[in-house]
Amino acid sequence: MKLKKLLAISMSAVLAMTALTACGSKDDSSEAGSGSASSKKTAKVIEIDLTDEQYAFGVDKEQPELLTQVNDFIKSMNEDGTFEEICNHYFGDGEPVAVESATLDANKDQLVVATNAAFEPFEYTKGENYYGVDMEIAKALADKLGKELVIQNMDFDAVCLSVGQHKCDIAMAGLTIKPDREEYVSFSDSYYKASQKLIVTSDNTEFDDCKTADDVNKILQAKGSDMKIGFQTGTTGQFYCEGDADWGFTKLAMTSTGYKNGSLAVQDLLNGNLNYVIIDAAPAASITAALNAAVNFNSDLVILVLTPIMFERIFHGRHFYKNTKVHRNIHRQQRVC
Repeated sequence: MKLKKLLAISMSAVLAMTALTACGSKDDSSEAGSGSASSKKTAKVIEIDLTDEQYAFGVDKEQPELLTQVNDFIKSMNEDGTFEEICNHYFGDGEPVAVESATLDANKDQLVVATNAAFEPFEYTKGENYYGVDMEIAKALADKLGKELVIQNMDFDAVCLSVGQHKCDIAMAGLTIKPDREEYVSFSDSYYKASQKLIVTSDNTEFDDCKTADDVNKILQAKGSDMKIGFQTGTTGQFYCEGDADWGFTKLAMTSTGYKNGSLAVQDLLNGNLNYVIIDAAPAASITAALNAAVNFNSDLVILVLTPIMFERIFHGRHFYKNTKVHRNIHRQQRVC
């Protein structure tokens, strides 16, 4: 029986990789470092922080008591080790914990959380359950407050707006503290240090001599509109590409394209439709490792797919890569306690 299961898993992996091959584009118009699109093309993260950001939660402005409770909870979960334990589920050797959402009911005492569950490892779905650093924090917070947890999944652009319209109590979606978002929410204390990072194809060598964010930016600023860069819509990556006075970002001359999630952007990079992608550091590491493992099937028998949704459809939510060499290399991220 075990042999049959193993064979079935192996066949599923082959089918998944075959599907990836079929998605490739034949467009070969990119400059040095991009090359022709191929199913064997892999991606790499340029390990230079392009920004210095702080993640926080966005609380309904008309609920100052909740803001105080959230800040107290952030402090306590750092002091008692709860935050470190949750991070270990995604950045260490721990196991992710499924979080269930109750049905919205105005007659119940509920904590309604707005999120965009396409931002692994902070929030994502498998089946009907939610996973991720933010989702486990949401569950712990709801338990602490004695409330039933309701998670509302929506486009990232709508997360802060839904809280500002009092449809949700709190936004928990890997939110960077930014002045324009304060129009809709009151930010909590910071709970995580983050940054943006650049993703390129593995054969790209133009950033090999870069030491600083300025070095990378000079190269990107020199590119014309014939080059293409992708980002997740509504994130700091978009502000970096399109320019933002608050951040001090100068608009890139490249043609920029927004995607609903980072996985789609990186997939388009490997398909030859983009030259660069800029997204948050933790998802960048997770996404590139997953894609590369799917292409470079190695002795670990690593079975990964492009997004949590595709993973669920093909492998029924089974994380076969857990605790393999590739998995241990995925989440070497900087945590703030």
